[in-house]
Amino acid sequence: MLDVKLLRQDIQLVAERLKIKGFSLDIEQFQALEQQRKQTDIQTQQLQAEKKSTSKQVGQLIQSGLSVDDAKAKVADSLKVIDQNLADVIEQNKTVNAALTDLLLSLPNLPDATVPAGQSEDENVEIACWGEPRSYDFPVQDHVDLGQALQGLDFNLGGKITGSRFAVMRKGIARLHRALAQYMLDTHCDQHGYEELNVPYIVNQASLTGTGQLPKFEQDLFKLDTDQNNAYYLIPTAEVPVTNLLRDVIVESKNTQGFTALPLKFAAHTACFRSEAGSSGRDVRGMIRQHQFEKIELVQAVYPEDSDAALEALTADAEAILQALELPYRKVLLCGGDLGFSAQKTYDLEVWLPSQQCYREISSCSNFGDFQARRMQARYRLADGKPQLLHTLNGSGLAVGRTLLAVMENHQCADGRIAVPKVLQAYMQGISHIG
Repeated sequence: MLDVKLLRQDIQLVAERLKIKGFSLDIEQFQALEQQRKQTDIQTQQLQAEKKSTSKQVGQLIQSGLSVDDAKAKVADSLKVIDQNLADVIEQNKTVNAALTDLLLSLPNLPDATVPAGQSEDENVEIACWGEPRSYDFPVQDHVDLGQALQGLDFNLGGKITGSRFAVMRKGIARLHRALAQYMLDTHCDQHGYEELNVPYIVNQASLTGTGQLPKFEQDLFKLDTDQNNAYYLIPTAEVPVTNLLRDVIVESKNTQGFTALPLKFAAHTACFRSEAGSSGRDVRGMIRQHQFEKIELVQAVYPEDSDAALEALTADAEAILQALELPYRKVLLCGGDLGFSAQKTYDLEVWLPSQQCYREISSCSNFGDFQARRMQARYRLADGKPQLLHTLNGSGLAVGRTLLAVMENHQCADGRIAVPKVLQAYMQGISHIG
């Protein structure tokens, strides 16, 4: 959530920066609500002062010779009117502040000064490339054909059990998928310094509001049919439960929940669930866009002055996995029009897919600044200091299903087998090929 002070101080500047994201800020709406808020604040103060003054009259009347009961009776009607007016104004003030909060929750984060202008992914800026796409002396197959020939990937069974955009993995492919997840988690925790977490796959509304999925993106979520006053949702990513560990928390030396110092670095392997609303007709073949998939999520909470460097380091942690798996990829800086709602800066890592002859996203690494922290009231406090909002970051390290298909396609052999990358062979009991 944006700091309301920014809008009060220079709303035109905020509007201009949000235009980079393609968002049009309703300045008149904000200013009208602000005017109402100020008026109700003033009226509240005036009525409270009037009530205090009227109440004092009781003592003055007693001093003039009236009894206590007569003195109270003399001002009772006036106090009753004041109390009713005060209650009405306080209710109006609550309504206006609720509307302001709703407006603030609908506003995306401001893009970082380094974010380029642009309207779509076509205008993202390539920062670096790693590895050379391999040349094949045989017809290249996509992961669907490879998986079906190995009897390891079955979309028909997924459709039978559930519906479209679900898959069943079997045999060596299922094992390779598991090996990938375990390798990623081990690497990030043992080599990159992340703390391993196991978190719920179901979260409440407050958690999704904290990280920015609600209220704007409810259509993208799987909502469970429960009590509407306490709705539950399947997680779209482990970012939600992991980041919300810090909701309403002050990180300091004596924190009883164990969050005693920044930076905090967490890694979690979870299933993820997305409705893929608005993606009809896109990537209907294969595992690119599934309703259920697995991911290793990396989350960091850092001091504000460290978040720029933390984004570079987190992205490098995700890149290390791609390099170890010998998967060609490129790193791109997202333009304003492709930048996510909560992000102020994002790098996408895009892996090479031989069957499509192009790079496809496999990880998105973002710095959110204090945007999520303000929504969650996630703060830190230095010795004898005032609580300050921390900065949050996250990224995929990596999306397991997309990494699986990238390994299958990039390491396919002429005879239809899949070569297992060396770093995974220990997780596959020494198997060098699937098939």
